Formats: sequence, structure tokens, C-alpha cells
Amino acid sequence: MKGERTIDLGGVTSSSAVDLTDQIHQLPCCIKFNGPSPVSHYFKPKSTGVEVDALNVKEAHFRGRKLQGTTVTLPHGYSGFVIGKKTPAKRKASDTNGGMTDSWQANAKFQNITLWNHDNLPSKEDAFLRAFHWFDVAKALHKPVTADDMESASNPGATSTD
Repeated sequence: MKGERTIDLGGVTSSSAVDLTDQIHQLPCCIKFNGPSPVSHYFKPKSTGVEVDALNVKEAHFRGRKLQGTTVTLPHGYSGFVIGKKTPAKRKASDTNGGMTDSWQANAKFQNITLWNHDNLPSKEDAFLRAFHWFDVAKALHKPVTADDMESASNPGATSTD
């Protein structure tokens, strides 16, 4: 391994951590700018009163293009994090292990995200929302197997007499 990589989530576990719930947006475009901007002055989503696939539709405009989106709460037990690269602290040459170290830190957290589409209404068939199904798959794959699970798998027709 050429270098060490770490992600520090300690800063967002305290009550003083920045909470960006209701402020995270997934836009269907690439913005080649990294810095402060008065986004809330120009980008003003509003509810349309329309519901599609049990999703409340919002509408906004970005650079003259109409966007339609919905706000989705992250599944129970999950949180989103905004991470950034840590500024490397000055170290002595003898402190390094010869490889590069990438350290990241959590700068903020969030519990929901607003997803936007250009030309169509949001639906449960959107790729981002379909990815949420993997949470259930991961949970099933990593669930500890009990003796009862092993017994029922080896004797599929047997019934429990408890």
C-alpha cells in the first residue's frame, strides 16, 4: 500500500456539528466552481403540490432551466456527511512512513437530500433512489447468522415446534 487514507467522523458526532439537513441538493449538472456563493439568493425551490410515486414534487430554476425534484430522507440508521481533505499538519521527516497520507474529515452532516431532474418528474425509478435498495441488500449480507437460520436453511420443509 503506497499511502494511508483516513476519514475522521469525530467532528460531526458532537451537538456543535454543522447540520445541513434540508440544504443538500443533487443537481443534474456539473458546476466547475469551488467557493462561496449566494446560492440561496438565486436558487429558490418551491413545492408544486404535485405528488408522484408518493414523492412530493418541487420546482426550481437553475441558469434558466426548469428543474423538478423531491426531497428524500435517508434510511433509518444512516447519515450523510460532507467531507473535505484535512490540511496536513507539519511533521518531521522522521515521522513519515515514506508514503503519502490522505486524511479526510467530516465538515457537516445531513439527514435528507433533494434530488433534481431536468426533463422529467422525479420517480422511484430514478437511479439515485434505486441505489437505496442496496442498503437492504447490505444489511441482509452482513446480518449475523444464527443457529435457527442454519437449521431452517438445512431443513427447508421442517417446521419449528416451539
